[in-house]
Amino acid sequence: MATDERPRSRRDRFRLFFILAGLYLAQSIPSYLFAAALPPILRQSGVSRSAIGLIAILFLPLVLKFLWAPYVDRIRPMARRHRAGWIIITQLGTIACLVVLAFTPPTRIEFVLAIGFVASLLISTQDIATDGYATKFLPEGDRGIGNAIQGGAIALGVVIGGTMALVLYDRIGWTVTVLIIAAISALPLLAALAMREGDPAGAAANQPRPSILAFLKRPEARAILVVALIYRASEGLVKAMEGPYLVDRGVPLDWIGYISGGGAATAGLAGSAIAAILLRKIGNAGVLALLGGLRTLCFLLFASHAFGWIAGYTPLFGAALFQTLIRYMEIVALYSLFMSVSSSDQPGTDFTILSCAQLIVFLIGSLLAGVLADRLGYGVLFMLATALSAAAVIATTSLLKSYGMRAPAPYIRP
Repeated sequence: MATDERPRSRRDRFRLFFILAGLYLAQSIPSYLFAAALPPILRQSGVSRSAIGLIAILFLPLVLKFLWAPYVDRIRPMARRHRAGWIIITQLGTIACLVVLAFTPPTRIEFVLAIGFVASLLISTQDIATDGYATKFLPEGDRGIGNAIQGGAIALGVVIGGTMALVLYDRIGWTVTVLIIAAISALPLLAALAMREGDPAGAAANQPRPSILAFLKRPEARAILVVALIYRASEGLVKAMEGPYLVDRGVPLDWIGYISGGGAATAGLAGSAIAAILLRKIGNAGVLALLGGLRTLCFLLFASHAFGWIAGYTPLFGAALFQTLIRYMEIVALYSLFMSVSSSDQPGTDFTILSCAQLIVFLIGSLLAGVLADRLGYGVLFMLATALSAAAVIATTSLLKSYGMRAPAPYIRP
């Protein structure tokens, strides 16, 4: 990262933090309208469970966005705004999708899915630009804080786009609720208008052409790609079956809702802040080793409960809540690590490749979890996840030490 691109004063530093908070909130509000609020609304409207399951299609752009990330790094849509231009265009497009959605009956599932897929493409492209901006302009010592801000913004997005949308829908109906979410989604555009970018309009001509191949040519990038592919490989196995396991053990649905919804919002704020502090103290390798070890213990607790070695709801709820906290902290640590190996020539491309890699393995684990649980049982599934988690921690720690990953340099006020 070029030195002249970093915030030069305390005021510039906090200005960057506020911009990042607005940018990540801008994409998280509509994202969780589709991911968290839409499924129960559709079900209450009489839409079949099979049709609701098709909502998974909306997540495809989030997994495949690395394919067009080089174009976001390469193309400047506005003469004086590069990534800000992408963010403004995609956010306006997303708001337009929400307005159209507001006047589309939720029972017309084919139109809802079509609108949602267009919105997902726009949100995914916006995410590339936002991550590229954060990667390019956050100083090394502030990456943990920047990613903690992202975690907090996402948690707030869950509350606004998910929880608040459901409450409003129950009281004022579909059209007005979606229009209110669209209006709230317009407010973070102020953050995009406040963005400052150091690369002039002609700078791209003098820089290497962004590409996936350019990322793969760098040995340190390939090493962190391996970390992205192994570190969270075990999580999908447990997360996908956590809810069904609680149901099969007789836990009421409203209790599960409190654990997942309330726990996610609390863990998103608290976990992100704790992770940022830990990153300054012990660095990426230390934080990932610590969190991986704690995650392995949580999985072991699930396995022990499934095998009947321990009983009662208390250890089960504790493991579920603590696992949520760990997951948010992991994201902060992983994303800070991804930023550390992303090139300033193509920050959006490099970061997106790594973030998509860890998401892909998480989703693969989620897809396999149900099949493994049916054939082997919950106990074997959770024990397999425990073993994979422990192996991933050992391999990740070894890789990071071999590449000399250390604690980030602290921010020094000019």
